[in-house]
Amino acid sequence: MGRGKLRIYLGAAPGVGKTYSMLSEAHRRVERGTDCVVAFVEHHGRPRTEVMLHGLETVPRAEIPYRDTVFTEMDVDAVLDRKPAVALVDELAHTNIPGSRNAKRWQDVEELLAAGIDVVSTVNIQHLESLGDVVESITGVRQRETVPDEVVRRADQIELVDMSPQALRRRMAHGNVYKPDKVDAALSNYFRPGNLTALRELALLWTADRVDEYLQEYRTEHRVSKIWGSRERIVVGLTGGPEGRTLIRRAARLAEKGAGGEVLAVYISRSDGLTSASPKELAVQRTLVEDLGGTFHHVIGDDISTGLLEFARGVNATQIVLGVSRRRSWQYAFSPGVSATVARESGPDLDVHIVTHDEAAKGRGLPVARRAKLGRSRTNWGWLVALAGPVLLTFLLSSVLPDVGLANDVLLFLALTVAAALLGGLTPALGSAAVGSLLLNYYFTPPIHELTIADPENVVALVIFVGVAISVASVVDLAARRTHQAARLRAEAETLSFLAGSVLRGETSLDALLERLRETFAMESVALLERHDDTEPWTCVAVVGPGRPVGRPEDADVDMPVGDHLALALTGRVLPAEDRRVLGAFAAQAAVVLDRQRLVGEAEEARRLAEGNKIRTSLLAAVSHDLRTPLAGIKASVSSLRSDDVEWSDEDRAVLLEGIEEGADRLDHLVGNLLDVSRLETGTVTAVLRQTDLDEVVPMALVGVPDDSVELDIPETLPMVVVDRGLLERAVANIVENAVKYSPDGTPVVVAAGAIADRVELRVVDRGPGVPDEAKDRIFGAFQRYGDAPRGSGVGLGLAVARGFVEAMGGTVTAEDTPGGGLTMTVSLPMDGGAPPSGPGTTTAVT
Repeated sequence: MGRGKLRIYLGAAPGVGKTYSMLSEAHRRVERGTDCVVAFVEHHGRPRTEVMLHGLETVPRAEIPYRDTVFTEMDVDAVLDRKPAVALVDELAHTNIPGSRNAKRWQDVEELLAAGIDVVSTVNIQHLESLGDVVESITGVRQRETVPDEVVRRADQIELVDMSPQALRRRMAHGNVYKPDKVDAALSNYFRPGNLTALRELALLWTADRVDEYLQEYRTEHRVSKIWGSRERIVVGLTGGPEGRTLIRRAARLAEKGAGGEVLAVYISRSDGLTSASPKELAVQRTLVEDLGGTFHHVIGDDISTGLLEFARGVNATQIVLGVSRRRSWQYAFSPGVSATVARESGPDLDVHIVTHDEAAKGRGLPVARRAKLGRSRTNWGWLVALAGPVLLTFLLSSVLPDVGLANDVLLFLALTVAAALLGGLTPALGSAAVGSLLLNYYFTPPIHELTIADPENVVALVIFVGVAISVASVVDLAARRTHQAARLRAEAETLSFLAGSVLRGETSLDALLERLRETFAMESVALLERHDDTEPWTCVAVVGPGRPVGRPEDADVDMPVGDHLALALTGRVLPAEDRRVLGAFAAQAAVVLDRQRLVGEAEEARRLAEGNKIRTSLLAAVSHDLRTPLAGIKASVSSLRSDDVEWSDEDRAVLLEGIEEGADRLDHLVGNLLDVSRLETGTVTAVLRQTDLDEVVPMALVGVPDDSVELDIPETLPMVVVDRGLLERAVANIVENAVKYSPDGTPVVVAAGAIADRVELRVVDRGPGVPDEAKDRIFGAFQRYGDAPRGSGVGLGLAVARGFVEAMGGTVTAEDTPGGGLTMTVSLPMDGGAPPSGPGTTTAVT
């Protein structure tokens, strides 16, 4: 049984028509005879969406009790038992009610796919996990329900459901998205034109990147080398010289001329590790290109022109930006240069821009080192000198320069052998020595034109000639091999230094490490595979590069085990044996990074559990004393009133009833604060932000304190603030009650307000004992009571609830000393027309 296929309708915001499009697709499939059922679809009271459910089979939902309420969720078991060909599952990022089969709905979908059921689902761009911070910076709303990007990226089909911001706002105004009582708040907050435009752009760009991945996979699978100019990708060739900054800025300007342009800066170093590039300059250029929105790549290649063209075609680039060569004029006699070679071999599908700069023709800062590995060109020249040189020299000595003497003849042939060794290495030099000795014997050693030697001294001369030639060739070859080894060791040392530095810096990005590994060895893709024991299949922990990861390490071109149950799998080419030492270092570092990531996650989970345990312990202490104290008073008063042994007077009865009322009020206050803290901890506080006058809210918050205990100073001319009236009233009430509790008798608490810049500050000033600086932040924690507060005076939740509510509205609460003694609580709120509220707890009327 194969795995089912996943199709996702992706939208930029609620109301663009994802669910409607999904149901339309379901009707089309049903008309074609496909067995399609509705596993879970939420129409949110939208009439047109509800109509689309007619005619589709719906699997009954599972009923799950939670906190005295019954909720409905998708019944995974029922869908699996029904086993349709296609299941419709709405809201992929939804968090299931505690007690469900899985914590998240996308996990339910994974079970359906594993059972061979095709799934059609929906999700909004703001629910992608990697975009949480970006969406919060745009809308001011932190999304609590998210889905991992990889779940969406693995979808077989992703269809973007697009709608212009103006059209979506019209739909909102017509009541097609939310109920009429929520439309005004939604349009003025989350669904502002700027927010919708930014979210739309985010959805389009994310979808475009996914399309690029599909295109790259297709090109790789079908071995398409020709460039498809689907979007402008500009490759900047860097040499490490100062002209690189000019080239990067020029490429960035070219990219700005077309929508969606992308800049990729690439530095190609030779495999021998010998280069004239300045590491400091390369670091500056890397920072510059990343600041301009591009990416930096380091590629190893023996031939710079070929490596640059291969990289450009590999990323489907449309343009290459190169600088005019820094070489001197006379150096062009040896080769045309990288720029000219790239321009000549780029072909008709790749444009090459040659950019002038101030460093042109000034020469390189350091001489270009001779290649340690003798390439094909030098080897060919060596053989040409080794074979043709002796023949040409023999002709010259026989016809043009006769009778120069055998000693001079030997020295001239020896010079040719040395030249062949310098150019081609050992083998051409040996060939030159062999040919030269034969020609010397036949043409210049008596008897002439015979392969015999009459004079023993001439025999010694020829033997010395051959010996010197072989010695010189061996020394040159040994020097080349030692140079190559030194260059490799230098390159390995730099790579190992990078890995050691990443450990010291505490870098924990596994993808960045694998990408560095892929670029270092010029591989197509790199995957880290893991399994828990020898009987289980391998699973992919992380992968970089195009194409899907291999299922097993042995299926890759190169595999490097890390322990018994972890392995690196590289595809693209087979690496030589000498590269496995550095590869082993990368593998060990990958294992360390993976362990570090998991330890960080476990530490975070342990911290969360410790905090939860601390809160539970404090809650038990509060329940055992602070809640039982008023209950005991109520119980005693009620028992006294019910007693038949005592005849209570009206005054006594009133006192007992007053005690019952005070105890009930205290219980109500404590339970309310406990519930509020629970809401803050679970992130379920929803702030409906509206324009409000402080002089309308603050007096309502003072109802629970004695009239003579507070002095109120709220100017009527104060600007309006953007707050949730209910949350602000609760927050101010808790702060004022706390101030009154610690203020001396007869000294009222001052509540005053004023405007500062784009904020309005409400200050609650008391003359109590005050709080030391080191405890000013701690008093806002849950179950915190400072000093010698008497038992029964509260469980220490008032200030925690106040800060949580204010921060949910985009404000802040701070504590500072009151001049002359006491504590001043400052509540800073966003002014109407000022900066939009933001913060981890900020929400709007849109839910």
